[in-house]
Amino acid sequence: MALVLTEEQTMLRDSARGLIGDKAPVAHLRKLRDERDATGFSRDLWKSFAEMGFAGLLVPEEFGGSGLGCVEAGVVMEEIGRNLTPSPFLSTAVLAASALARGGSAAQKKTFLPKIADGSLIAALAIDEGAKHRPAKIALQATRAGNGFKLKGDKALVVDGHVADLLIVAARSSGAPGDADGLTLFLVDPKAKGVAIERTVMVDAHNAARISFDDVEVNADQVLGEVDRGGALLEAVLNVGRAAAAAEMLGVADEAFGRTVSYLKERKQFGKLIGEFQALQHRAAHLYTEIEILRAAVLKALQAVDADAAQARVAVAVAKAKAGTVTTLAVQEGVQMHGGMGMTDQFDVGLFMKRARVLQELLGDSAYHAEALAEWKKY
Repeated sequence: MALVLTEEQTMLRDSARGLIGDKAPVAHLRKLRDERDATGFSRDLWKSFAEMGFAGLLVPEEFGGSGLGCVEAGVVMEEIGRNLTPSPFLSTAVLAASALARGGSAAQKKTFLPKIADGSLIAALAIDEGAKHRPAKIALQATRAGNGFKLKGDKALVVDGHVADLLIVAARSSGAPGDADGLTLFLVDPKAKGVAIERTVMVDAHNAARISFDDVEVNADQVLGEVDRGGALLEAVLNVGRAAAAAEMLGVADEAFGRTVSYLKERKQFGKLIGEFQALQHRAAHLYTEIEILRAAVLKALQAVDADAAQARVAVAVAKAKAGTVTTLAVQEGVQMHGGMGMTDQFDVGLFMKRARVLQELLGDSAYHAEALAEWKKY
């Protein structure tokens, strides 16, 4: 498949660029941060996302969505990254919608997917339990009780968990941390007895949450997929999310690069534009080629996920690992080429660096995915 967008995907990109660039530029993030907004994103903007059909991109048409694919979701994610826009798009429209569409029962799909598509429901995927992304090490316990389970344990870095209307919780229903089998996904009401949520504002002014589960009761109808066999479903959903996160990182890198090049054409030193200095030209040229390689890797990963999310792990790992290194390089070069002013809050380039740092860790950093690639190569 050609590594270029189709005409329809290009039109979607232009629509997303117009909406997000107009209603949620970087100044929008600054405003939410400085006002210490309790939600952390604009609900009016999210309503606009739903009206434009973005919230339901991965929701099947029979449930009110567009029934499109991950390439289309990635197109929107790239524009979100370009503008550093706080939005529940990744948590709800990508991760939660994918989990429900792929593993939900008919009743679960009918209940939740239309609400995701129309923007009335915010959902969050609760996976990680420590500082690093290690889904194989999930230890939150799901113990059988009556006709259901009791959940006990903690989750960290739950993106948009502080405002979620629905939590999708990965828990260990059998076996020990590290076992391939024994994981189950549960749909949990965040207002249920025993659920405690603490909002955490991250370094990039985006939001996540720490969530504790103290013998939270869930019944059999709240199981998403199969008991003890949620690992495959979770991996497929994570592949969708990782590819989407890589697309957001591409947007961050490309915008940081564009702003840096503009600065090189404006800033004068020793009577010359600093962009005339060959050393800076070489660094800019190298960064440009790296971003174009990343662009191809991201699109390949999104296409692979659309073809078969469960088998897309290699392409996704390549994209997420490359996104981590390239985006880090882009924001570091941006700050350095802006000089000392690049470290000040007055210049937006520092905000891009902070977002890049969070996205690097989210759903696995470059080292995590490089290690995974090395392991798969053995077989």
